[in-house]
Amino acid sequence: MLDRDGFRPNVGIILLNQRSQVFWGKRIRTHSWQFPQGGIDRGENPEQAMFRELHEEVGLFPQHVHVLARTRDWLRYEVPDRFIRRDARGHYKGQKQIWFLLQLVGHDWDLNLRATDHPEFDAWRWNDYWVPLDVVVEFKRGVYEMALTELARFVPRLNTRQDARMETRADPRNRYLRGAVHARELSSGLDAGSHVAGRFGPAFELPPGATFEPDPQTSLNADNLTNKL
Repeated sequence: MLDRDGFRPNVGIILLNQRSQVFWGKRIRTHSWQFPQGGIDRGENPEQAMFRELHEEVGLFPQHVHVLARTRDWLRYEVPDRFIRRDARGHYKGQKQIWFLLQLVGHDWDLNLRATDHPEFDAWRWNDYWVPLDVVVEFKRGVYEMALTELARFVPRLNTRQDARMETRADPRNRYLRGAVHARELSSGLDAGSHVAGRFGPAFELPPGATFEPDPQTSLNADNLTNKL
């Protein structure tokens, strides 16, 4: 279902944990990481599509989250021709998205990447709020920045240090410094096996089908790209 300009209606999900970190998923069988997102089916409104995608991609139900905010208008990005199926070229242009900011009120173990027979992710992690801008694929970066910026004022603030980090977002020179520091902190915060500890709080078991990878890469595998792009 495309609009007259060739954009497919879509929803994006920014899921926060209790430390106001964001869920970051690795697309199955690729090294590409992104927020959960998916198309709006005929007859659905954006909120209905968001809850459906939330369950299909990360296994959560409405009772596991609290909706904090959504973007006011559609945010659009174009998909490069090399990532578009040949039969769609010439009429499919990209995605137009409504973004939702959600607070997880359940537990980490409620997440399940194998909730359906067609999983979208095979790994996940929690990131500081602005880190995805440093690692998302280039053609999505503008939309991610617009969504994160518009929704940032609805993010619960936990302490002065975190507030200061979010306020420095306006200076792009700080992005890469934050990313480098975050990567070092992740490396020092990993425990053995499938437990996560250190700066992420007490150790916990990752949910079914999930792994924890401290250093995501952003290369794309064109064979695995779908209309999720």
